[in-house]
Amino acid sequence: MFEGITSSLTGALSFLGLGGKLTEANIREGLKNVRQALLEADVHYDVAQKFVDRITEEAVGQKVLESTKPQEMVYGIVYQELINLLGPVDHELKLRRDGLSIIMLCGLQGSGKTTTCGKLAKKLKAEGKKPMLVAADLQRPAAIEQLKTIGAQLDVPVYTEPPTSNPVTVCQNGVKHAKQLNCNVVILDTAGRLHIDSQLMDELRNIDRKVEPQQILFVCDAMTGQDAVNSAKAFNEALELDGIVMTKLDGDARGGAALSVKDVTGVPIKFMGIGEQLDKLELFHPERMAQRILGGGDLATLGELMAQKLDQDAMKKAQDDMLRGKFTLNSFLDAMKQMKKLGSIKSLLSYIPGMSGMLGQLPDMSGADQDMKRVEGIISAMTADERQNPEKIDLSRRRRIARGSGVDAAEVNKLLKDFGGMAKMMQGMAGLNPMDQMRQMQSMAQMGMMNPNADMSAGQKIRSKPKPMDLEKKKKLKKEAEKQRKKNRKR
Repeated sequence: MFEGITSSLTGALSFLGLGGKLTEANIREGLKNVRQALLEADVHYDVAQKFVDRITEEAVGQKVLESTKPQEMVYGIVYQELINLLGPVDHELKLRRDGLSIIMLCGLQGSGKTTTCGKLAKKLKAEGKKPMLVAADLQRPAAIEQLKTIGAQLDVPVYTEPPTSNPVTVCQNGVKHAKQLNCNVVILDTAGRLHIDSQLMDELRNIDRKVEPQQILFVCDAMTGQDAVNSAKAFNEALELDGIVMTKLDGDARGGAALSVKDVTGVPIKFMGIGEQLDKLELFHPERMAQRILGGGDLATLGELMAQKLDQDAMKKAQDDMLRGKFTLNSFLDAMKQMKKLGSIKSLLSYIPGMSGMLGQLPDMSGADQDMKRVEGIISAMTADERQNPEKIDLSRRRRIARGSGVDAAEVNKLLKDFGGMAKMMQGMAGLNPMDQMRQMQSMAQMGMMNPNADMSAGQKIRSKPKPMDLEKKKKLKKEAEKQRKKNRKR
């Protein structure tokens, strides 16, 4: 997420790290590059210009130029202006304490509106609400069936009528049905178009007038860039939006829409979608996003994800096993399954400080998740005894495991070879906090230790010897693990 703008913006701000005295001239020159970086990230022209003007006005003041740490002050000004650009945000949905609350979702076709209805229903259900979905998108043939499927997955009721019905009547009848079922939140999935037209807006205005929803949320596809901003502006003028749900942020490297939409419309981004799964809906925090954009990662959100999704008992057991020096292939398989709950390797690394702008430079990130599946398949093809005692796996067993997991025997060899060093590293991580463990896992991923095919190129066999640079990294990491084990013993 945002790796493109992170790389461009941090590059444009590189003049802050050159040392020496800042002058008004070099600040202005550097901020020209900042403006260019924003425009290349598809930020709205007026937004980029005003953003740089505000920074310039503060950064060239005497207070900054004559300070002992002017570079830090300018960086702080940029960070604060990013927060101002993205916020403030009120995450409250203003639901009624008693009675029925209605949330209306609108947006263009293909923006992820129906899926977002399901994500919102899942979130509300987890908070103790009793939601119901109403299929009022009668334009897209598959929308009703898609919403029914989502409702079945969540065990949430879905109100539907034939596609020939009137959308306004469907919404009204859906509200009545929700009252009969004692539901306390209704989520309306309204129709979209491939473009904005008067018929669409009239239909939405009629629903708004007849049903009177407490919240109207616009679902905005981040990958459409400037078009997302323009459509958000048009919908807000017609309906007076209460908030925006920015979808497909995990697939948008530029970030221009997210940086522009709040400033252009005045409507806050309340939530962001970062994946297709129904649990991939996060609160939008301007200060955290600003930190990520400037390459500072987002450890706060990562910590929340780890607390919500990881099995705490399993983590405690893994810690105990590592402290006792019993990190086995079973332990590693469990660790991988835990990591998968947090999302893709790429999304996890984006939370780590300093990694956001580097993700595009890592050659194997696109296939890292597939590689993890291959590793999981190899370990799953082993017997329980082999996972517990990998030293027993001889040549014939390796061939059997390779056949069972559908890989070449060389991949099994490489995994077992790498596992020796990995086990020592994991034991050294036993005394670390979860965030430091994530950094160590990041190092392992970059070295290819989670990728059984890391040294292969198309049509070539695995090299028998690792690259010299890999050996140096492994030696360094082994030394770090040994130091950590000594610290653990002293404790």
